[in-house]
Amino acid sequence: MTTQDFLGKENYNISSQTIAESCPSNIALIKYWGKYKDQIPANPSISYTLNHCKTNTKVEFFANEPFSVQTFLAGNEEHKFAEKIEKYFRSIEQYLPWILKGKYIIKTENTFPHSSGIASSASGFGAIAKCLMNLDETFSGKTSEEESLKKASFLARLGSGSACRSLYNGLVVWGESDEIEGSSDLFAIKYSDEEIHSVFKDFNDWVLLIHEGVKSVSSTVGHGLMNTNPYAERRFQEARENFVPMKEILKSGDMNSFIKLVEHEALTLHAMMMMSDPAFILMKTGTLEVINKIWDFRRETSLPLFFTLDAGANVHLLFPNDGSEDKIKTFIESELLQYTQKNGVVKDVMKF
Repeated sequence: MTTQDFLGKENYNISSQTIAESCPSNIALIKYWGKYKDQIPANPSISYTLNHCKTNTKVEFFANEPFSVQTFLAGNEEHKFAEKIEKYFRSIEQYLPWILKGKYIIKTENTFPHSSGIASSASGFGAIAKCLMNLDETFSGKTSEEESLKKASFLARLGSGSACRSLYNGLVVWGESDEIEGSSDLFAIKYSDEEIHSVFKDFNDWVLLIHEGVKSVSSTVGHGLMNTNPYAERRFQEARENFVPMKEILKSGDMNSFIKLVEHEALTLHAMMMMSDPAFILMKTGTLEVINKIWDFRRETSLPLFFTLDAGANVHLLFPNDGSEDKIKTFIESELLQYTQKNGVVKDVMKF
């Protein structure tokens, strides 16, 4: 499938509409870090879609008015975000020919705190893309649910790469991989539930808020620095190769191998940052303290508590609901919360 397949239809009748949609965030297990023109990933990735951390968005579209965008985040008008969305809408006109033929008031809010290490750009652009597809079907005619989701994922990607993964529940793959049938650089696809052991279908993700401020280096800049990173090509190849064991792990339920691979991917992401030019470090002292505490806890108890990291200091604590979760939760609350700024933790699950 190519971008030509997503071009919009000209036979539409537009009218003023109000649409509301919700979209969750996601956390990558095999990481995407580095991209090419038009948000094409340098390597494939696979993520868990969260259940509770969502962006709720309402789009009021006023047809046949001069094109403009007004945005509100949690009730506060955000002019810079409006400029970003206006630029985004202009960039996708070829796929939605009606999109510049009206005025937009977009009201959005997250169910999770800002700067929490949970990707609000993924959930935010996912929710906007769902709203746009809802409008497009009203103006241009209905499509199948599968085709609508695929185009929403395609459009979300053009706003924020990882947003394309948030359109589906469970485990989701984005980026072309020889190991995953139907995978594409243009949109994400749902990983087959039938190929996933039950132990991986009921998981917790507790995010420790080690640092709640603005990151010293944005993800956009970080992706760009991969263009000159001397280890970038080897990293991209490693991510592709990691899909081979990941497929077997997910099918067999091998928790120890899953833990090893997921933690390796998280640390590799941050290793790439430290080997960029200029180099940068997003982990904080508390991040390292938590990681070492987790490793000690696992050695002492053999319980399946492990971590992943996004492009920031906060730590995603992953553990299954397999009967050991109560002991793990007690450990987190008694030993790990002290490393957060304000005893901050966001509790979510991945259940499907």
